[in-house]
Amino acid sequence: MYIALTVAGSDSGGGAGIQADLKTFHQLGVYGTSVITAITAQNTLGVSRWEAVSPEMVRAQLDAVATDLRPRAFKSGMLADAGIVRAVAAGAREHELSGYVLDPVMVATSGDVLIEHDAVAAIREHLLPMCAVVTPNSYEAALLAGLPVETESDLAKVAEVLVHELGAGAALVKGGHIDTGEETVDVLYADGSAVAFRNRRLATTSTHGTGCTLSAAIAAELAKGNDLRSACARAVDFVHRAIEAAPGLGSGHGPLNHFVR
Repeated sequence: MYIALTVAGSDSGGGAGIQADLKTFHQLGVYGTSVITAITAQNTLGVSRWEAVSPEMVRAQLDAVATDLRPRAFKSGMLADAGIVRAVAAGAREHELSGYVLDPVMVATSGDVLIEHDAVAAIREHLLPMCAVVTPNSYEAALLAGLPVETESDLAKVAEVLVHELGAGAALVKGGHIDTGEETVDVLYADGSAVAFRNRRLATTSTHGTGCTLSAAIAAELAKGNDLRSACARAVDFVHRAIEAAPGLGSGHGPLNHFVR
């Protein structure tokens, strides 16, 4: 059994973060390990409070996993502050971890901010150049690249900037928040070309943890040995089906169905 690692915050509601990632790893057939970067008090209605784990403890968790349960691929989600970003970057370099999927989590689906301001620059400087693929939504991509992302063509443009100017290995920019009619469009830029993944837009509020689930699914597929393009295609399809089969839990933005086949 192949091993994947998630470096992310804990979601007490179980729909995002560490909990969503481990469910995704399990469903896609890889053994999941974790490094917890923050503890949140949240449910489907929002985040009421969060606290970051110390960078030293984050690094200790990473060292413990990498030296005994070495992952074939890993993802990061909520990193909270610049100290944690630097700890993750240093640990990943020292242990020569590969297959890195960077989900630059900045704002929860509920709109709650999940990152300190100084962490954005740290992600741009330390993590983008070492990732195999970065998976921002349109808002996060605009913040990282300093460009507006409002149309489908903007998705490809900002993805190219993230790769050629900011150093990411590839970029999968999620377009769920922009108006593309009856379809959702996610654009992958890799190896000098762009490909769009299209799905029927679903009328639902069960979208909590979609970004976490997508990046975890990509990491799981990379851990199993799939190439990046097929890993992204499989992950996008998994998330779409998980949204479509969402159980409708909670009174706000509900979780996906991570047990979908």
